[in-house]
Order: sequence, then C-alpha cells, then structure tokens
Amino acid sequence: MPYLPTDHYDGQRFFNPEPTIRMPEGRRAGFLTVLRARLRREPGSWATWPKFLENAPYPAPAGPEPDITWIGHVTFLLRLPGLNVLTDPVFSARCSPSRLVGPKRVRAPGIALEDLPRIDLILLSHNHYDHMDLPSLRRLHQRFPAAQIVTLLGNAPYLAKKRIPGVRELDWWETHSVHGAHVTATPARHFSARTLWDRNETLWGGFYLNHKAHKIYFAGDTGYTKFFTDIHHRLGPPDLALLPIGAYEPRWFMGPVHMNPQDAVQAFTDLRAARAIGMHFGTFQLTAEAIDAPLRDLAAAREAAGISPEAFFTLETGQTARL
Repeated sequence: MPYLPTDHYDGQRFFNPEPTIRMPEGRRAGFLTVLRARLRREPGSWATWPKFLENAPYPAPAGPEPDITWIGHVTFLLRLPGLNVLTDPVFSARCSPSRLVGPKRVRAPGIALEDLPRIDLILLSHNHYDHMDLPSLRRLHQRFPAAQIVTLLGNAPYLAKKRIPGVRELDWWETHSVHGAHVTATPARHFSARTLWDRNETLWGGFYLNHKAHKIYFAGDTGYTKFFTDIHHRLGPPDLALLPIGAYEPRWFMGPVHMNPQDAVQAFTDLRAARAIGMHFGTFQLTAEAIDAPLRDLAAAREAAGISPEAFFTLETGQTARL
C-alpha cells in the first residue's frame, strides 16, 4: 500500500496502538477457538423475540427540523440542514459474503432503501460485512450517484474494484469537507478483514461530523479505548454520540474490540457528550448475548453511573429523534 509508516501502520498492515489480545490463561486465539466463540450463541432468545421479522419499514422522516432515524444495527439516517447522511448502510438480509448463509437480520430496515430521501454523504467505518455491505452501497450509488462516500485508508481501491467509485479515504485525525460539513476520521480499537488472508490491510475508525452547529460522533466499531478522551480533547464534546452497545460476549474474546454497555457508558463520560444513542444490537446475532441483553445491561450501567435515560438512550427500529 502506498502509505508511510505511522503509529498505527507498519508499512504493510494497520495495527492498534493499544494491545487487543486479552486471552485468559490456557487459551489461544487460533481459528478453531475463534469459530467456537462465534458459534456458541443463544439462538432461542433471538428466534422467539416478539418482534422477530415483524416490523414493517417506516416512511422516511419529513419536515425541516434536523433529526436522526435508526434504520437498524449501525445504520442511521441523519437529516441536517442541507445535508442527509447515512452511516454504515446495511439493508441486506444477511451480513455475509453469501446470501444463503451467515448472520440474518431479525428486523427489517427501519426505512426501506427505496424510501430514503436524497443522500449526500455516506460514512463508512471499516470493511466488516455488517458495516460495509456491497449490495447496499451499489444500490445507493445507482440511486444517489452524487453521494460522497468517506471511509478509512485502504477501502477506496477495494470499493473501486467493486464498481463503487468516487470514494474519499482518510487516515485517523484527517478532515475532509463536503457540502459544508467537516468530517474527521477518528481512531478506534478494532480490526479489519473480509477474508482469512487480508486481516488489517485496511484501516478502521469512526467519524466526527461538524455541520452548522451540529457536532455528531459516530464510533463505528470499537472496543473501549483511551481515544475517547483524545477525541474530546482534540475535537470537543459532541452534541450526540452514536456508540455500540452490542456483540460483546464472551468478553475474553470480544472485549478488546467490542464495547459492552458498561464500556459505552464510560465512553460517553470520556467524550463528555451531551447525549448518546446506542447501536450495534438487536439486528444481527453476531455473538453470544441474548437479543435483549444490551438494553438490560445499558439500563444497569447507566443507573450505576448516575446517567439519565434521556441522556443515553436507544431508538426502536425506524424511530426518529429530533436533534
């Protein structure tokens, strides 16, 4: 790759400045160990959930007031003055290289792709299948060819090969201006891969969006990290932080790269955000916890930290909150 070595790139692969291996005594992070951890899940609690496959897509929000709608998983529609933004758009039935196998969504997207308003900007945090969904990106490009995709280093050449052109990639802390908005790529504690052979060949991260007095932080996928404090110091406290609260069990395996609700509450505190919305839960069964565990654990962590439900909350699929 044509990038100079940095504190998170060694000339061939990206890496986390903070260690991400936290194995208990006697365990090794081999392929079979990883596979067993991914397969040891609670399907019953997902398959019998009352809203399993029952929600119908909502109409797209309308009106002049800025707002945010949770479409599902990590996909949000942000309607800001003169700017409509999508985060990590995933509208497919599965987040997998196959349409036949792999994690299948248990709730339909809160807004159908065909019902979206004009999209100006797409924020793409990294290349995992539950964040970078090529079928969705292709459909969005066909419908909104002028939409700018902003992502992290290494993803633009890959997307161009997949017939998704015009992508702008950023390194951590770099800023790109589009339609009057300033988008800064922020560090995260995670990894990248789409196959068994390309681990960490592309960068991962989040985004800090500053547009007409609205400051919104989208964390992407991340474990708990000192970077939350760095983001506050360098970019200021966000008005709204979109923080992952799901896909966190078992902790010995997921803890370094996925936050649980307690971690997310600490991140909210570190960022000194005015409000936060939880994401990355209740749509695809990726790990071992029950479908409703993130909501229960968030309520407990919030109460323990003395944070009100109005300050750190979640949305129903398709629900809209005013900014």
